[in-house]
Amino acid sequence: AVSLPFAVGQCGNQVGCRFWDLALREHAAVNKKGVYDEALSSFFRNVDTRSGDNGPDIYKGKICSLKARALLIDMEEGVVNEILQGPLRDVFDSKQLITDVSGSGNNWAVGHKIYGCQYRENIVEKLRKTAEHCDCLQCFFIIHSMGGGTGSGLGTFVLNLLEEEFPEVYRFVTSVYPSGEDDVITSPYNSVLAMKELNEHADCVLPIENESLFEIVNKIHQMINSGKLGSIVKQNSLVTSSAGSSKTLQEKPFDAMNNIVANLLLNLTSSARFEGSLNMDLNEISMNLVPFPRLHYLVSSLTPLYTLADVNVPSRRLDQMFSDAFSRDHQLIRADPKHSLYLACALLVRGNVQVSDLRRNIERLKPSLNFVSWNQEGWKTGLCSVPPVGHSHSLLALANNTCVKPTFIELKDRFMKLYKKKAHLHHYLQIDGMEQSCFSEAISSLSDLIEEYNELDATKGGPRIYPSRLKIAV
Repeated sequence: AVSLPFAVGQCGNQVGCRFWDLALREHAAVNKKGVYDEALSSFFRNVDTRSGDNGPDIYKGKICSLKARALLIDMEEGVVNEILQGPLRDVFDSKQLITDVSGSGNNWAVGHKIYGCQYRENIVEKLRKTAEHCDCLQCFFIIHSMGGGTGSGLGTFVLNLLEEEFPEVYRFVTSVYPSGEDDVITSPYNSVLAMKELNEHADCVLPIENESLFEIVNKIHQMINSGKLGSIVKQNSLVTSSAGSSKTLQEKPFDAMNNIVANLLLNLTSSARFEGSLNMDLNEISMNLVPFPRLHYLVSSLTPLYTLADVNVPSRRLDQMFSDAFSRDHQLIRADPKHSLYLACALLVRGNVQVSDLRRNIERLKPSLNFVSWNQEGWKTGLCSVPPVGHSHSLLALANNTCVKPTFIELKDRFMKLYKKKAHLHHYLQIDGMEQSCFSEAISSLSDLIEEYNELDATKGGPRIYPSRLKIAV
């Protein structure tokens, strides 16, 4: 099964770059013989370069030249050019890139309406060509941010295109939400306009907040600098640094934050790439965790967020990993799922963990978690035997939980502050095809979503009423 990632905009491509780098390291750690196997084929093609980049794929046998199955799109060419000059330059070729020079000016309408129309044919052609090389296309990933113009506008335009061209292939979106102190003044407009598209066209969205990532990175650096016994961070910890060693001079401030998101994607796709006693298909996540089509926002938490010095982890620490996954400090948005209502929850575990460990921890944690009355057994579990590099095991928890609501309420409030004054609206309304109704529809779509979460929250703590079943006529 093949997943096809789309990195759109500056943030999307920076996260994408970290993801490809870590994916290559992860496969190199496992694939000692340098053979092109099924695990590699999920994200990479093996191309015979002797007959040019478009040469035939080699299915079994030695790795010749790995090419990432991906499309990189940005309307400013800076980040993509950086990737092409960096260590990953050979993993991409020009047929996988779509760039412009002027950028979207932090304007959703420029990305969605102008560049969307201008690049539509080009994107569709590259999409089809890339899809042709996939034996079994399982899902699309879009990695983008909500606050800027290209990520939010063109990112959601690509999402719509994917639905038109491949309606039966699942669409997963990793969306980075701006913080309240965002330097892009129009980010609330861009985010709310993008939200309407995510509500309507995505199968699963993993919202991530910049503020949350920033807090996590600060905590990691405090751990490193405190020098406390037992908090020695391994040199090859994937989360703490882009270079695989502790903080280097070249490291950009966002590298560590992007690493966390890249690790989330690695864990999410590990079951599709490696063997495990309980493999979980990406489609199963959507199938099991999204009972209502619009409530497809999944809160993610990752643990461990740093690697402790000792590799032989006693079971107490394994249990601690499960506890951490439900604590506030490990959520990738500022949320507290424990005190909100769960619709469903998935646990994707990697490394030397037994099914019995999984079951024991679910039973242990269950009493402290609020599940909706009609889905008390709403757990989905996956076990992949290959841990991330430098870890003995890891856990990604995905919760469909009403704790996402405050993020959306805050976004709505920030939007309304600007919108009541009609501030900066003219930048959007001067663009062809952009009407004021686009804004009113977008905010009403967000308000409806918040209301759906309110209705669910109102049932919290009520009696466990099981819906009556259909009587089957014999």
